[in-house]
Amino acid sequence: MTVTEFDRRMLEALICPVSQARLDYDIDRQELISEKAGLAFPIRDGIPVMLVDEARRLAP
Repeated sequence: MTVTEFDRRMLEALICPVSQARLDYDIDRQELISEKAGLAFPIRDGIPVMLVDEARRLAP
């Protein structure tokens, strides 16, 4: 499964585990972005990895 097959309905159901805010889908970087928490969660093999330890910190 590629990320382009990522179910956008699933995105509507997911929220940031840190801020409880909605997430934005960055198709180019294959990430779910939480602006409020300043984190980017990776999507691997079509599966969002919602672990803070796996998230990338966004530049301020």
